Amino acid sequence: MITLPPDLQALLSRELWHAIIVFLRVSALVSLLPAFGERSVPIRVKLGVAVAFTMIVAPAVSLDVHLEHPLTFARFALTETLVGLALGIGVRLFVLALQTAGSIAAQSTSLSQILGGAGAEPIPAMGYALTIGGLALAVIFGLHVHAARLLIVSYQIFPVGYAPSAGDLSAWGVARIAHAFSLAFMLATPFVIASVIYNLTLGVINRAMPQLMVAFIGAPVITMGGLFLLCLSAPLMLSIWVEALIGFMQAPLVPPK
Repeated sequence: MITLPPDLQALLSRELWHAIIVFLRVSALVSLLPAFGERSVPIRVKLGVAVAFTMIVAPAVSLDVHLEHPLTFARFALTETLVGLALGIGVRLFVLALQTAGSIAAQSTSLSQILGGAGAEPIPAMGYALTIGGLALAVIFGLHVHAARLLIVSYQIFPVGYAPSAGDLSAWGVARIAHAFSLAFMLATPFVIASVIYNLTLGVINRAMPQLMVAFIGAPVITMGGLFLLCLSAPLMLSIWVEALIGFMQAPLVPPK
């Protein structure tokens, strides 16, 4: 039987607990991280991603961890998981904003019932296409790099073992949710404007020629117009979205504009 020197045993024990404490925060964030934390991703893959992020983040942070009592580890587990979930929810809200923008656009252009159940969540085809495109664009722009940087910076903002106050956390969460819905409506603004113009035009034509079945003429127009508008506006929508996502991951506590 090989016996390690006491100093080496203490070093390995300290490094192991260091990695475990980092893993708690990392795994909580990875479970909600776009692209890596989707429900379609197997649990084993998520676990592997969390371990990979832990191997990147752990050497970059210095933690003053002393586990003299089991309750001390329970406190670390609670605070680290809370911080990781809070940051993960903040990032996940951007996916919700993209899905909401697609739902608003689909409802405005009468395309909400086409392929409504194609994804894991019941969202219209527009929202599903925008979400897939946004996730792909985020990964291309280095989502994993920004996520690792966010985790490293989070230890400067939220030191290990200290949970944010309930008042500050709730105010931050409300601001992030409000920003997510305002971002969703801003992204869907072209479709809302086109829908208003379409319905006003349809109303004027209907008043001028009551005998004409304007619905049979207008339905193909709004459908083709919505698809054409999606092709034109999707690149701009996704570029604005990914810029907002990266901006949040670079400065998670900066109030949204």
